[in-house]
Amino acid sequence: MAHMDTPETQQANRRFVKHAMTMPLLEEEHEFDLAHRWKEDHDERALHELTSAYMRLVISFATRFRNYGLPYGDLIQEGNVGLMQAAARFEPERGVRFSTYASWWIRAAIQDYILRNWSIVRTGTTAAHKSLFFNLRKLRSLIANGTRQNLTEEDRSFIARQLGVSIADVSAVDARLMAGDRSLNAPVSNSSSLDSPAEWQDLLTCDRPLPEDEVMEHHDDERRARWIEAALETLNERELTIIRERRLRDEAVTLEILGTRLGISKERVRQIEHTALKKLRHALLEKVPNPEEAGLLL
Repeated sequence: MAHMDTPETQQANRRFVKHAMTMPLLEEEHEFDLAHRWKEDHDERALHELTSAYMRLVISFATRFRNYGLPYGDLIQEGNVGLMQAAARFEPERGVRFSTYASWWIRAAIQDYILRNWSIVRTGTTAAHKSLFFNLRKLRSLIANGTRQNLTEEDRSFIARQLGVSIADVSAVDARLMAGDRSLNAPVSNSSSLDSPAEWQDLLTCDRPLPEDEVMEHHDDERRARWIEAALETLNERELTIIRERRLRDEAVTLEILGTRLGISKERVRQIEHTALKKLRHALLEKVPNPEEAGLLL
């Protein structure tokens, strides 16, 4: 999915890059002082000087990812977000230079933006897919000098070993990257035949049951419900209570709780439940000679 910058946008980007590259680099002691002032005193001037000095890092990463077809200015803005996140989390007392720490945040922000916007279909959902998305093309170029269009099983195994991912992930991401987005409303072909589908969406299958199947299922459900209600009428009040609480609830009541409620032991509840189930099976078998064919599990 290619996005073209307007001439005005390109000119603005060039001005921004030129200005960012003129900002002086920071000495380690001064960098530590700025980071400490921002962290401890929330000195916004210190934050501005710290981040401005390393705006060139944002430019570098944005340039590196320009070949994904997204607006250069947007890549820079996302990199700036990562730079600000780094400044918010940076701990100068750890003895690490801010440029080293910020690089990870800038790269992550830009890569996340690319994954969200490279296609209208979400591309990377796992760490393995993200690694493949940004490295598969480079590894593809190493295989047979980039002349092989389709990957062989040996090629997939090689890429999987190089990136520490599964062969299935390699196959899935490769198929996604090699196939562009296609509108469901796009015509299947130039043919105007009435027998052929006009658009790709006409080829989609519906997983829902057919209307007549839904009617039959509803009819069968009602019939099974009547059989069960009739069978329940053969139980006495205590048996009916136990069956409803133990078998007809989403969460069955325990034998001990029912025993306490009915004033009997939990073993007695179990015996009554067993007797009630036998009565239900007998009542249902009188009405339904073949319960399995009728969808009843006895």
